[in-house]
Amino acid sequence: MSYRELLARREGRLFLEDVPVAELARRFGTPLYAYARSGLIERADRLRAAFGDAPALVAYSVKANMNLAVIRTFLERGCGVDVTSAGELERALRAGADPQKIIYSGVGKRSDEMDRALAAGIRMFNVESLEELELLDQRAGAAGTRAPISFRLNPDVDPKTHPYIATGLRHSKFGIPIESATDAYARAKALSNIDVVGVDCHIGSQLCDLGPIRDALLRIKQAVLTLRREGCNVELIDVGGGLGVEYSGSDDPPSPEAYADTLLEVVGGLDATLVCEPGRSLTAEAGIFLTRVLYRKENGEHRFVIVDGGMSDQLRPMLYGAEPRIETDPERPGEPAAVDVVGPVCESTDRLAKDRPLPPLERGDLLVLRDTGAYGFSMSSNYNGRTLAAEVMVEGDRAELVRRRQTLEETWSGETIPDFER
Repeated sequence: MSYRELLARREGRLFLEDVPVAELARRFGTPLYAYARSGLIERADRLRAAFGDAPALVAYSVKANMNLAVIRTFLERGCGVDVTSAGELERALRAGADPQKIIYSGVGKRSDEMDRALAAGIRMFNVESLEELELLDQRAGAAGTRAPISFRLNPDVDPKTHPYIATGLRHSKFGIPIESATDAYARAKALSNIDVVGVDCHIGSQLCDLGPIRDALLRIKQAVLTLRREGCNVELIDVGGGLGVEYSGSDDPPSPEAYADTLLEVVGGLDATLVCEPGRSLTAEAGIFLTRVLYRKENGEHRFVIVDGGMSDQLRPMLYGAEPRIETDPERPGEPAAVDVVGPVCESTDRLAKDRPLPPLERGDLLVLRDTGAYGFSMSSNYNGRTLAAEVMVEGDRAELVRRRQTLEETWSGETIPDFER
């Protein structure tokens, strides 16, 4: 089954692989996330194959979708992982990740997080500041070990994406200016408990143009050559992630093959292992979000469809202005009319779609949001006291629960009411 056929309509009903989405909603309730395992596998295999025989590590960016079943699927296909916190690190290890295929990124690593990663024996820390470097040296010394590092270099390249997910510009909180690389690496070489092993760069997410990637990597290439002349060991070149996906007709992301060709063309001849950190591009299109129509109403000429899933479940439309494709199940006849699809959360921003042409809907109808396998559940919350949705993985005609729906009691687990009257 090809990647684009994961969600298909048969006789008016939607199927994820070979399972009717209505059956998923009946068995597991709504709101619900469902992931097509074959889609995850196909995307990972295709990207890994695109590098051919070149030394390369595809390190799945766990923040995109942290479910253990999703992580394990990629590990089984030979991927490593990219993590940004102790929580993501523990998830990766629990899923079975090889520590020597773990890259630790993130701008604000705590000392306890460093300690855990050092104890696990990860492959590389992507260091983002000189103060972080100093602390990592201290923690490695206290543990009697050495910390393998790269610096995340900021090339000041416009990624031509949403400003909230652009990370490679000079004003970004991420990384150090690329012109400071020589001094930063000289400081790292002078420390007793640091091993310089690579360089790192990540300019942003949902990248649909290879031009900025090429521009950034050309600057990284020159940095690598300069650092090697200064005696620095560069055996890993981490090019980050950010490859876009086709959320709508206006998106035209590069293919995995074109992406890999660009990386290999620019930095593939530097006698180093290439590391890339895809997240969204591996998971987004393999996931769907199911929500049911609760009510319909009209305020004057404005029509609303109120559904049981909202910003506590699916934040991207509110945070980034994302416009997920929405389909009905079953297929509904009638002339489409513009409606706002809104959730139950008490915020005006709780809107999954604005002025979206949809056919006439009935209470209880199922709506399916496509391409929601990335930054969906992983960004969800208990806002308004709402429970976290369930997650399901589908393969062929089988569907398995990979996270049960949270109970109300679990939303206040760990809280206490102090008795100040004593």
